[in-house]
Amino acid sequence: MKDNEPIIIEQLFNASIEQVWKALTNLEQMRQWYFDVIPDFKPKVSFQTSFLITNEGRNFTHNWIVTEVIPQSKISYQWKFDEYPGESISTFNLSKEEHQTLLTVTSEVLKEFPTDIPEFKRESGVAGWEYLIQESLSEFLEKSDKF
Repeated sequence: MKDNEPIIIEQLFNASIEQVWKALTNLEQMRQWYFDVIPDFKPKVSFQTSFLITNEGRNFTHNWIVTEVIPQSKISYQWKFDEYPGESISTFNLSKEEHQTLLTVTSEVLKEFPTDIPEFKRESGVAGWEYLIQESLSEFLEKSDKF
C-alpha cells in the first residue's frame, strides 16, 4: 500500500467485550470468521504464527508477531509476508458503548509493500478489512449469540 494513511474500520456489535475479545483471540473462533488455516494463535506478546493464503495464483505466507496485548481491550500484531517486502501492524481496540462493544481496527503500513501487487493497494486493504470486520465477524457474532 503506497498511501501510508492508516486504514481504520469501526464496527458496533450487539455483543459483550468478552465475546468480541474471544472471537479476536481464540483460535477456533478465529478460524470461523478470519482465516480458516491459522495453525495456532495465542494473545501473548512475542507469539508468532505463519500460514499460507493463495489469491489469484499469488502466494501470501502471512507471518504474524503479537506486539501488544491488553486483555479484553487491545491486541496488536505485525504482518509480514515471505514472498514480498513490506510490513504492517494491525491493532484491534475494544470499548464498551452502552450494552454494545465498539471495535476499532487500525491497519498501518510500517514498511511499504510493492505497489504492483493488487492485494497491497489501499482499496484492497480497505475492502478486506471491511469484509472481515463488518461482514464476517458481524455474522459470526450474531450466530454465536444465538447459542
